[in-house]
Amino acid sequence: MSTFAAISKAADRLAGHARCTPLLSSPFLDDIAGRQVLVKAECLQHTGSFKFRGGWAALSALTPEQRSKGVLAYSSGNHAQGVAAAAAAHDAPAVIVMPQDAPAIKITNTRALGAEVVLYDRATEDRDRIGADLAQARGLTLVKPYDDEQVIAGQGTVGLEIADQAKALGITEADVLVCCGGGGLTAGVSIALKERAPDMAVHPCEPEGFDDVTRSLSTGEICRNATTSGSICDAILTPSPGDLTFPILKQTCASGIVVTEDEALHAMALAFTRLKIVLEPGGAVALAAALFHPDALSMPVAIAVATGGNVDPVIFAEALGKYG
Repeated sequence: MSTFAAISKAADRLAGHARCTPLLSSPFLDDIAGRQVLVKAECLQHTGSFKFRGGWAALSALTPEQRSKGVLAYSSGNHAQGVAAAAAAHDAPAVIVMPQDAPAIKITNTRALGAEVVLYDRATEDRDRIGADLAQARGLTLVKPYDDEQVIAGQGTVGLEIADQAKALGITEADVLVCCGGGGLTAGVSIALKERAPDMAVHPCEPEGFDDVTRSLSTGEICRNATTSGSICDAILTPSPGDLTFPILKQTCASGIVVTEDEALHAMALAFTRLKIVLEPGGAVALAAALFHPDALSMPVAIAVATGGNVDPVIFAEALGKYG
């Protein structure tokens, strides 16, 4: 299981490579939420999402021989770009398995970062099997998107920064809302905050119809989604919480929060008009939870992690057209 020590070591390896992203605020958002809202803008991270942290942590922990043979990852786009960028910086070949329905900008960007992209149909094909077969055939090291100790440790550096930035503002108690797919970021953040800011409560946030983590936390057992496609929140659509992540989430997290697609679009528009940042739907669900689900929170401050900004232009235009 990933530990606070692993997160601290990952932070050392990430120093000078990952951006320390800001905590943003707006009185307009505070008014909507009925409490102070701070937004951790990971959309401003390298490659447009927090995934660069996990990618770098994983690549930097490999042996030179492993890096020379190359790495493989599967992703709808953000983990793909994070691993591709980290691999390029380490002179390591990268093969990325991506769903055919991933936003075109994510596929294009992943290829532009130097990775080989293998497309698959997520409705009929098993990405885990495809990835495992490719890794074995080519001698590649598989870097999983969330069920990987080094990836969890890298994502946990977001929690270290939240603790330090909140403390600088005099904040020690807060509901911390995290956009959640397989749970790597949520697990890492919750480990870091349990150590550095124990009075903060971490809530996984998910889109309606893909609330496997919320249901799993409620039942105490891993629950699966009926489908892995069909939502605009593509960045956080996973079959279920991970075997590594769920035990962490079960021990360290508060209840999950589920938002609608319209709430995610509304949060995207508000992030743009009030904070001047661009979010993708999956990267906006935590902010949507902070703004539109006040009854799920108990603290005077909500810190929402805006996890990614790699949005399809058509979806972004829809958000602004409806709510901008």
